[in-house]
Order: sequence, then C-alpha cells, then structure tokens
Amino acid sequence: MLSKNQIKLIKRLSQKKYRDEDGLFVVEGVKGIEEFLSSDFDLKHLYTTDTRFDVDTSLQSEISTADLKKISQLKSPNKALAVFEKPKPKPIDDSKLIVALDDVRDPGNLGTIIRLCDWFGVQDLVCSLETVDCYNPKVVQASMGSLTRVNISYINLKEFLEQSQAETIGTFLDSPSIYESELSSNAGILVMGNEANGISEGVSNLISKRITIPQYGNKKATESLNVATATSICLAEIKRRIT
Repeated sequence: MLSKNQIKLIKRLSQKKYRDEDGLFVVEGVKGIEEFLSSDFDLKHLYTTDTRFDVDTSLQSEISTADLKKISQLKSPNKALAVFEKPKPKPIDDSKLIVALDDVRDPGNLGTIIRLCDWFGVQDLVCSLETVDCYNPKVVQASMGSLTRVNISYINLKEFLEQSQAETIGTFLDSPSIYESELSSNAGILVMGNEANGISEGVSNLISKRITIPQYGNKKATESLNVATATSICLAEIKRRIT
C-alpha cells in the first residue's frame, strides 16, 4: 500500500519546478517503462499492479489498481508507473544535423518531434529555455520511448546559434520552397518555431537559409502547418539530400 508521502512525491512530479528540484520524472505504461529500463536512465522506483518487470525487488513495489489511479496522470492507468532520475546534460555534437526548437509550447508537439528525431537519426535536439519541459508527463507519453535515444539540451538558443558555425535552416512562409533550395551536404541546424508565432525575431536574424513548405491546395485556406508535421517534412527532405 502506498504511503501518503509516496503519493505526494509522485504527484508533485507533474510540475516542472518539482521535477527540477527532485531531479526525477515519471514514466507510465508497460511499453514506455520497458524502453527506459533498457536504456541508461537510472530507475528510482517502480510501482506496478503486475510483477512482470525484471527489476531488483528493492526498486519495485506491487500496488493495487486503486493506488495506481491515485498517482497516475492518465485517465486510464496502464498497469505501471515508474520514477526515473533525470540524466545529467550531455555535450551537443555539432558535426551532425541538429534540430532546434524556438519556444515550442505544446507537449504533444514536443513528444512527436522527439520521436521524429529518433526516426530520422537526429541525435541532438536543442530547445530554447521557453520550450516545454521534455520531462512533462504528456511529452514523455507522446515520445513513446524515443526520449531515451535523443540528447535534449535546454539552452539560450540565440547564443547557441550565434556561436555555431553550422548552416542554420528556418521555415518561413515567404521563402523559397524546400524542394528547390540548396541545403548543406553534411550538417546543419534546422530551427522550428512557436506554434502561433513561428521563429522569433531575434532567432530569425540568425537564420542563414530560409525555406518554406509549398502549399498545393487550390483554396490555400490553411494558414500554416502544425510544427511537428512541418518538422517531419523538413527532416525527410534534408535527410534525403544528405544520405
């Protein structure tokens, strides 16, 4: 049975300030937990209604479905919840393609973009300090384990771009088509902007290659693409060119 202190600790991890303070985050669901257990993330404790996990008994507690509901952030809890330690920051490898996010706020978008980086072999995802926390429970859920394979760094994006020697690629509506633009033959930084406002002015001034995804609909009534959708199209085309 869970103690009040255990419930309080786990529930507070739904808030970023406590995730930062405790250095912990939550993963829910059997598949997601198995992904993290097979990675280099360190398990703090696992709570499960099922003993299927091959985990040291001192790090695992079998609980009731009722107790799982008390600590879960999901409407329909999936058999298990685990608390992992947040990893220490790793160096950014600027010799390969990097994706950079300028103030992306939606957890679902960030989770999907993490999965896209994993799919297209992008090792480093650089996020502005205003971008949603990658350990937000909704981001962890949407990333579906890809969080274990992508190095995510939160930094001052403007300073990072100012110091980088790589080609910076940004999406803007009034720019040449990505399909007709020359792109770097090896590495670069693909910058994607905020859902409502796009790339901020300070960051846009540092973009060396401006591109757009052409719109083919007859009525052209759609104002813009979802940032995760746009990221997938850009990565597919960039990777097609450089591999």
